[in-house]
Amino acid sequence: MAVTDDGWFDQLRRQPDLAEVNFWSPSPKSFRALQPGELFLFKLHAPINMIVGGGIFASSTIMPLSLAWEAFGMANGVKSLAEIRSRILRYRKVDTATIGPLEIGCRILTQPFFLPEGRWFPPPASWSPNIVSLRGYSSDEPEGRALWDAVQDAIGARLPEPGFAKPQARYGEPALIRPRLGQGAFRLVVTDLYGRRCAITKERTLPALEAAHIRPYADGGEHSPSNGILMRRDIHSLFDQGYVTVTPEHRFEVSRRIREEFENGRHYYELHGSAITLPVIQDAKPEAEALVWHNESRYLG
Repeated sequence: MAVTDDGWFDQLRRQPDLAEVNFWSPSPKSFRALQPGELFLFKLHAPINMIVGGGIFASSTIMPLSLAWEAFGMANGVKSLAEIRSRILRYRKVDTATIGPLEIGCRILTQPFFLPEGRWFPPPASWSPNIVSLRGYSSDEPEGRALWDAVQDAIGARLPEPGFAKPQARYGEPALIRPRLGQGAFRLVVTDLYGRRCAITKERTLPALEAAHIRPYADGGEHSPSNGILMRRDIHSLFDQGYVTVTPEHRFEVSRRIREEFENGRHYYELHGSAITLPVIQDAKPEAEALVWHNESRYLG
């Protein structure tokens, strides 16, 4: 459970149908308090001092502010890049006229929920007014179990529509909830899985890199790591249009159509047949079925 900025909360609860939010930190600090699938709750500052919502923790990373804004936009809890930059500098007690790139801590939450005021509830008795950041609770302990049940009561009445990934039945054993990544979380997770390098060219200039869907979301693909490959922006564009592909054997291939249509493409043909770099995590490697789909349904040959 984390102390939450009132402005961040107010901005987000007015946005309908949010799939994900960025609970950002003004300082680029690592966050290891949770593992993916655990519940993350929001508590407003005193004197309100009430739990007002939460979400399912998906991942955390440190990213340039510009990329966090591109990935999440107003799901950062602000209306503009200028506003979030101003807030960060104010929190850091730095002159708002400071020029230069900033990095922030990103804690990505999926399936966020924002309780109506009538369903806000107080934190456990052990929550100290001296806590300025966050504190964890375990469902193995009475206080943590009571908190778990209170959350279920609140969201059960508020979010009855099918498909919301709620905790198990009230008196069941608490379990991790599989995070359903949104577009922003997909981008940041894939960026980190590939070590912030283009899988084809090894390019490391972060603003020039993009998380490409192998099978587009509009064509039935998911925002899952195994449906993504980190690519340099120009290669991503060619991939989406079918001028290049990645085979199920993880080889990069370039269509003859580039030469035929544009009388160019020497740089791309030099990469033809090369093996792409893969994530270390086995489950995050490109899914063979998605690669076959791209080879057969999108690649121009």
